[in-house]
Amino acid sequence: MKYDYDLFVIGAGSGGVRASRISSSLGAKVAIAEEYRVGGTCVIRGCVPKKLLVYASHFSEDFEDAAAYGWTVGERSHSWKKLIANKDKEIDRLNSIYHSILENNNVELYQARATLIDKHTVRVGEETVTAKYILIATGGAPSMPDVPGIEYAISSNEAFHLEEMPKRIIVVGGGYIAVEFAGIFNGLGAKVTQLYRGEHILRGFDRDVQIFLSGEIRKKGIDLRTHANPARIEKTNAGLKVTLEDGQVLETDAIMYATGRAPNTKGLGLEKVGVTLKQNGAVKVKADSQTSVDNIYAVGDVTDRIALTPVAIHEGMAFAETVFGKRPKVADHENVPSAVFSQPQVGTVGLTEEEARAKYGEVDIYKSQFRPMKQTLTGGSEQAFVKLIVDQKTDIVVGAHIIGADAAEIIQSVGIALKCRATKAQFDATVGVHPSLAEEIVTMREKFVAA
Repeated sequence: MKYDYDLFVIGAGSGGVRASRISSSLGAKVAIAEEYRVGGTCVIRGCVPKKLLVYASHFSEDFEDAAAYGWTVGERSHSWKKLIANKDKEIDRLNSIYHSILENNNVELYQARATLIDKHTVRVGEETVTAKYILIATGGAPSMPDVPGIEYAISSNEAFHLEEMPKRIIVVGGGYIAVEFAGIFNGLGAKVTQLYRGEHILRGFDRDVQIFLSGEIRKKGIDLRTHANPARIEKTNAGLKVTLEDGQVLETDAIMYATGRAPNTKGLGLEKVGVTLKQNGAVKVKADSQTSVDNIYAVGDVTDRIALTPVAIHEGMAFAETVFGKRPKVADHENVPSAVFSQPQVGTVGLTEEEARAKYGEVDIYKSQFRPMKQTLTGGSEQAFVKLIVDQKTDIVVGAHIIGADAAEIIQSVGIALKCRATKAQFDATVGVHPSLAEEIVTMREKFVAA
C-alpha cells in the first residue's frame, strides 16, 4: 500500500523534532503535527524559560556578595514585565529556529491537532493523511488536584506569563519544578511559602540531598513546610485565603501548583486503534519505543520513562536509527545525569544510597560538606555538599550527588565517568582542579561511618 508519508509524528517537542529530522535525513518522507508552538515543553514553557528566570532571581544575592569584593552597588530595582518580555523574545527566537530545522530537513509541518483514525490514518485539522509509521511524541502537561477553589491556582505554564510578580506566593509541591519556582520567586523578592504533603522534598532523590537542600532552602528565607497540603482555596478582597488540611489559614497573592505532570494522551484516539496505555495514561512501550501496535511508536514524556528533554531526544534518535536507518538501537536509560536548578543547584547521576544498598548490598559512602570559597569573604552561610556511593565488591562508583554552585555543569562530566564504570581508585588517581567545588569529587578519601 502507498502512504502519504513514511512517518507521521504527533507532537513537535524535542523528541518529535529530533526523530523527524533524523528520519528525514535517512530518506523517509516525514510530516509532523503540533497544535501549539514548535519546540515543546522544554523550549516554550519549561527548562529554557525557567532557567532564564533562575538567572534573573540569582542577581539579588550576587549584588549582596559584590560588596564584600569591593564593589559599590547602587540603588536597584527589578522589572518583572521587562524580564518576561525579554524571555518571550528569546522563546520566539528559539521557536523560529525549530521551524527552520523542520523546513531545512524537508519535514512538513501541520500546525493543527492530530488524532488517530486507524493505525495508519491521522486526522490533522480538516485533513486526513496516511503514514506507514506513526510516532507519538505529545509530552506531558501539569496536572491539578481536585481541591475546592483550584480555579484560582496557577501551574508552571501560567507562571511564565503573569502580568505582575506576586508579593506573596504559595508554591505547592516538592518536586524539582516546585523547588525551582520557589527559588525564583524568593530571589526576585516575593515572600514564598512552599508546601509539601510528604516528609522530604525531591521524592526519589538521595535522602542526604533531600535533607541538605531543605536546610539550604530555609536559610534562603523560603518558608518550607512538609506534611502540609491545602484543603481549599478562597478568593478575598486582599488576594487568596488558603486553608490547610490541619486547619491553618494562610493569606497570599497567588498559589502555584507543581504537584505532578500527566502524559498528553487524552483524545488522541490511541485506545481506539489498540495502543495500550498505562494506568496513568502514559503510552506503554517496549525497550525500542514500539507500542502494542507494530507500526506505532512513542518517545519522550508521554511514555513516562525518564521525563527529561535529552532523554526524549535520545529516544527519538534511537527510533529513527532503528526504523529508517536499519541499525537497531535501544535508548540507554542507565546513569542518566540530571540537575535541579534550585538555589543552590543539585546535580545527580546514578543510584541513591538506598537504591545502591538494595542492589549491591555492601557499599562505601563518601561525603563532604563545606563552605564554598566564594562565601569566605561574604560571610554567607550557604554550604556545598558532595557524595559518592561505591560498590564495595568492585570499587565502581554507582552514584554521585552534588549540591552547590554549578552542580549541573559538574555532574555532566561525572556522568561520563559513571557511564565508563569508573572505580573510586580511578577517581582518586585523578588530579583535582584547585580551588574548585569539583575537586572534592576526586579528593574524598575517608569513608563515611554512621554514628
